[in-house]
Amino acid sequence: MFQLRQSILLFITAAIWGAGFIGQSIGMDHVSPFTFTFFRTLIGALCLLPLIAFMKHRQVKAIEKGGAWAPQKTAGRSVLIKGSICCGVCLIAAESFQQFGLVYTQASKAGFITSMYIIFVPLISLFLGKRPNLFVIIGVVLSVIGLYLLCVKQGTLTFEIGDLLILICAVIFAVHILVIAVFVEKVDGVMLSCGQFFVASFLGLIMMLIFESHLTMEALKAALPAILWCGIMSNGVAYTLQIVGQRGMNPTIATIILSLESVMAAVFGALILNESLSSREYTGCLIMLCAVIIAQLNPRLFFKGRE
Repeated sequence: MFQLRQSILLFITAAIWGAGFIGQSIGMDHVSPFTFTFFRTLIGALCLLPLIAFMKHRQVKAIEKGGAWAPQKTAGRSVLIKGSICCGVCLIAAESFQQFGLVYTQASKAGFITSMYIIFVPLISLFLGKRPNLFVIIGVVLSVIGLYLLCVKQGTLTFEIGDLLILICAVIFAVHILVIAVFVEKVDGVMLSCGQFFVASFLGLIMMLIFESHLTMEALKAALPAILWCGIMSNGVAYTLQIVGQRGMNPTIATIILSLESVMAAVFGALILNESLSSREYTGCLIMLCAVIIAQLNPRLFFKGRE
C-alpha cells in the first residue's frame, strides 16, 4: 500500500506539471522568464508556510497530551539549510532554462524534451560509480533518435534554440532529482520543499532585478492567473508531492512515473492551446516515451525466466 500511495502522489505531480507547461507558455506572453520564475517560486514557498505551521502545531499538541508523535527523519537545521540551497540552486537553474526555452518552442514539445531527465538520471549515476544496464543503453539510443525526430527539422542538422534550452533544463532536473534523493531521507520533506523555493525565489529576484527592469503592473496583472497556477499548483503542491512521494521510492522508479508529465503536457497543449505536431514530431514523442520506459526496466527480472 505504501508504494501504491507514493506512486499515486508522483502521478498527481506529473499531471500538475503537465498542465504547468500551459501556464508557463501563457505567462510568457506577458512577463519575462526570470520575473515569472521569481514570482512562482515565491508563491510556492509562501503556500507551504501555513502547512508547516499546522504541522508544528500538531506536534506541540501531541507532545502536550503525552501522545505518541513520530516525526519524519531529521538531521538538524544545518542539513536542512544545505539541502535547501542545493535543491534551490538546481530548481532556479532548471526552471529558468525551461522558461526561456518556452519562448521559442511549443509547450507540448517542451514537455517531452523535459522528460529526458529520466534518461539523464541513470547516465549521471554512471559518473557516480553506477554502471548502466543494457536497457539504459537501449533507452539512450532510442531517446537520441526520438529527440532528433522531434526537434531537428527535416533537412537540417541543428537544434532550434528553444529545444536546446529545454534539453539543458532536463539535465539540471536530473541532478535535482538525485539531490532530492540524498536529502529527503534526512530532513522533513515539506520543510525541504519550502526551503528550496525560498532559495530559488531569492536567486530569481536577483536575476530579475539585473536583467528584467522593465516589468509593468499591467503585464504582471495579465500574467497573474498563470503565475498563481504555477506558483500554487506546480510549485507549492506538485514539488512538495514529489519530495514526499520520493520518500522510500527508488529514484529510477520515481522518474518513470514523473515522466508522464510529457504526455499530460501534450494533452493539455492540444486541448487548451490548440497546439499540433507533425507526424514526424509525434513519432519522435512516441519513441522518446518508449525510451524512458525501457530505460527503467530491470534486466534481472526480465531475463529471470531464461536463467
